[in-house]
Amino acid sequence: MSDSPRIPPKGFPSAEEDARAAAMGPRTPQTLSPSYRLAYMDPDFLQREELRPVRLQLELLKPELVQHEHGIEHTVVIFGSTRIPEAAEARRLAAAAEAAAEANPDDPELVRRAAVARRILQKSRYYDEARRLSALIARECRRKTGCDLVVITGGGPGIMEAANRGAAEEGAKTAGFNIVLPFEQQPNAYVTPELSFQFHYFAIRKMHFLLRARALVVFPGGFGTLDELFETLTLVQTGKVRQVPILLFGREFWERVVDFEGLCDEGTISPGDLDLFEYVETAEEAWARIQDFYRENGGLDPAPRC
Repeated sequence: MSDSPRIPPKGFPSAEEDARAAAMGPRTPQTLSPSYRLAYMDPDFLQREELRPVRLQLELLKPELVQHEHGIEHTVVIFGSTRIPEAAEARRLAAAAEAAAEANPDDPELVRRAAVARRILQKSRYYDEARRLSALIARECRRKTGCDLVVITGGGPGIMEAANRGAAEEGAKTAGFNIVLPFEQQPNAYVTPELSFQFHYFAIRKMHFLLRARALVVFPGGFGTLDELFETLTLVQTGKVRQVPILLFGREFWERVVDFEGLCDEGTISPGDLDLFEYVETAEEAWARIQDFYRENGGLDPAPRC
């Protein structure tokens, strides 16, 4: 055994150690001045307009490091509307809207709301499909060697809740990328707490969705869902990200709200761009398409680093 002294692991105190030391100092007019705060412990300084580049970098780095520490290399990203609840809730809302419209048949807004509620009820099956798909992914990856796919969503209600729920009910970890909004927004109860993230910047959030994505599944949704879908299609079309399965749930919905064929006929996209995505109707069909893609393309490869 060597008698040489143990070499300390580092020569400088850590940021945490310095922060503790700073907090123990005397309270004087000088030490209480905002200018005296350690820069990394000064929220007023970090929130200054000039610090935007630093905040962008931090928001990119924090989720990257946490996911790496939890061994997340490959994800299936599930997008979809916050406004599509499970069937029981959709039936309750539809019944209430119908009753209001029947009591006030001359009110066009109430009549419209009842019609919308009926259509949401029809789409509530997608809540079940998202839940079943994520449960299927979690279950299959648990028993298959080399399958480490983690379901990730925007962390909110509706379809996102369903997807996180299915994975959580199978005992799998599942991530949620929430975002600060002007109205109340909080992560759903099924996101793994250690993988529940909050973003300020939409752009950084969308980058994190794609960094580890090995498949994207897009359920019916509104502006946010369309934004996420079209950004992904653009990045794949232009070769900025690698080809991955992009699956659109519900052909009837998508062909009604987006005329992809019309874009092709107008010459604003190429016929080959229609092959960037596929329509699916069930969880089993979606999972089969994902497996087929990676069987034909040599399996999952390592996730890129920031």
